[in-house]
Amino acid sequence: MGAFKWITGFLGWVTWGPIGAILGYFAGSAIEKTIESARQVSGSDGQGGGYAQRPAGNRNYTGTEQRNSFFVSLIVLSAAVIKADGRTLQSEVNVVKDFIRRNFGESAVDDAVSILNRTLAQDVNIYSVGGQISANMNYSQRLQLFHYLNQIAAADGNFCEAEKSVLEAIARAIGLSSSDSASIIAMFYKDAKSAYSVLEISPSATDDEVRSAYRRMAMKYHPDKVATLGPEVQKAAEEKFRKIQEAYETIKKERGLN
Repeated sequence: MGAFKWITGFLGWVTWGPIGAILGYFAGSAIEKTIESARQVSGSDGQGGGYAQRPAGNRNYTGTEQRNSFFVSLIVLSAAVIKADGRTLQSEVNVVKDFIRRNFGESAVDDAVSILNRTLAQDVNIYSVGGQISANMNYSQRLQLFHYLNQIAAADGNFCEAEKSVLEAIARAIGLSSSDSASIIAMFYKDAKSAYSVLEISPSATDDEVRSAYRRMAMKYHPDKVATLGPEVQKAAEEKFRKIQEAYETIKKERGLN
């Protein structure tokens, strides 16, 4: 994977937000393919190798376009989380690198880190970026994006208040409910009420309310809801689903429920 598509994607983001990043990324890809085809004097399969063009204004984005919007959004908002405590830690950068490596391959990592470093050098307007994300990603995808951002904050083993505050601002910017954002934060930011927060209930909830909350959360965070983002994102959703199950088991054990 060449650097050009990442550079044009980054410039598209700066100008038009996540959807600009999609257009920039695929424009760069098409240019790279054209250059590569010109270099290959022989051995052409006659199919052109380019991306199919869709009518302007068509907002039914393909699964690939949704994945790229998700990934660029992750990289840009990661910068805000990484900078939250005033430090840029390698453990946090590694979460982003591993994510890109699993989804795009080793050749994409250097380009992604280059974009991340450029973004770290800027002031990220969380609400401007968040507005674009809210307008162009469905709710389940935004929940999964927020889950990844929490993973970054927890990567160094010290999920601090400054990071929590930035994540709460991001949650508001991308249009998550306060209960949903608190639930995901509680999966990583541990305190005495974490298990209850994960299920979006208080410690005073009745046993029936606990059971009902678990069923509701299990349905909301089912991995199938983010299947269009690819197997790696779906795998991460399964991890989140397990955290909900763990929270439920913790409360059941505490209360002696069957």
